[in-house]
Amino acid sequence: MGILQDLAEKLAQDVLDAQDELGDERFYEKVSKILLDASPTTQETYMTACRVILAERKARKFLEANLKAKRTGGAAPQAPRDAIGH
Repeated sequence: MGILQDLAEKLAQDVLDAQDELGDERFYEKVSKILLDASPTTQETYMTACRVILAERKARKFLEANLKAKRTGGAAPQAPRDAIGH
C-alpha cells in the first residue's frame, strides 16, 4: 500500500498548492472526481490526504494567530465550538 499512499499524498499536496494559486477553494474536489472515475481506492486515499492537509493548515493558522496575539498583546481567537461537543 506504500505506493498508493505516497502517490495520493503527493498529488494532494500538489493539488492543494495549485488550488491556492488558482484561487479555487474546491479545486481538490474536481480532481477527486477524476480519480473516482479511474480508481475509487486512489480517490479515497487522496481525499483522506486532502482532509489531513487542510485540517493541519487550519490548525496551524489558529496556532499562529494565538501566538501572534500573545506576543503583541492582542486578543486571541477562540476555538470554534461544534454542536456535538468535541
